[in-house]
Amino acid sequence: MPSASRKKSSARKSAAPSIPEKSWFSAFAQIASRWTGKPISFLLAVGLVVMWGITGPLFGFSETWQLFINTMTTIVTFLMVFLIQSSQNRDTLAIQVKLAEIILRMPGAQNELADAEDMSEKQLDHLHEHYKARAKEKSGKSGRR
Repeated sequence: MPSASRKKSSARKSAAPSIPEKSWFSAFAQIASRWTGKPISFLLAVGLVVMWGITGPLFGFSETWQLFINTMTTIVTFLMVFLIQSSQNRDTLAIQVKLAEIILRMPGAQNELADAEDMSEKQLDHLHEHYKARAKEKSGKSGRR
């Protein structure tokens, strides 16, 4: 049977929000970014470029032969931009959620900073200058001891 103190601490915790299922794109992007970030993917790409280079004499280094590699690298680069951006957005948002939880749980923290990612650039610059001044002031005080 749980103790009274355990009941109190669990009552203070806010219930976790229901989390919707991943979209097909999110699931695909996560799998693709994990796979393409592995060394084997890089080695496969290098292998394909080497194979393309070896076939040059077979095709007489023709324009079609050159166009093939140019087209393939352009397509892959174009698609990878979207996968990388999706991965970066997901990682950034996860960090923001974790930091917001820490800020909201920490006694004395300024809770309005929990949603700083939604502030304008001007607001963020202002906050940056504020905290820079506070850090300088704090280091100045500790340096005088």
